[in-house]
Amino acid sequence: GTDDVPGIKAQLAALQKELRAREEYLRTANDQLAATNEELTSTGEEMQSVNEELQSTNEELETSKEEMQSLNEELATVNAELQFKMTDLSQANADMNNLLSGTGIATLFVDRHLRILRYTPTVSAIVNLVSSDMGRPLSHFAPTLVGYDLMVKDAQAVLDTLIPKALEVKTAGGAWYAMRIHPYRTLDNVIEGAVLTF
Repeated sequence: GTDDVPGIKAQLAALQKELRAREEYLRTANDQLAATNEELTSTGEEMQSVNEELQSTNEELETSKEEMQSLNEELATVNAELQFKMTDLSQANADMNNLLSGTGIATLFVDRHLRILRYTPTVSAIVNLVSSDMGRPLSHFAPTLVGYDLMVKDAQAVLDTLIPKALEVKTAGGAWYAMRIHPYRTLDNVIEGAVLTF
């Protein structure tokens, strides 16, 4: 066997070289694996952070949803109350119209600037009005009254003094009316205009 020693040495050197190469490869693969592990750990942490943010956003959205639901319920309640009040107001308005029409008393409502707000149909026999006259000043209309042309002046005096005025007036057709002018007071006792009744 001494002849085989150089061959064995050569094989041994080749094996050592291959072993070193494999060790280098394993070291490189290990380094790459460690780097990949670090990247995966970093990505995992980022994913965890994103997940926590998403969870927090989800909780905020849930809270907002509950608040919106609560607001929606409140709005539904307010809407129901308003609907009820509108029904009451409509009924009161219908009752008032029927009351005024049923009494046969001609009634004319004017605001603080003596602009026509509302009137009962029977007013048309005394003052020539049509529905499009709403909002026009009382001074634009000539009452069909004999010997009395102070309606605007008297209405203004009632607004200025808050002292009602009452007198008898006669139409061109010969009908006599007891005319009364008094301040229009709101439920809060605020003067919003005047009411003329015949």
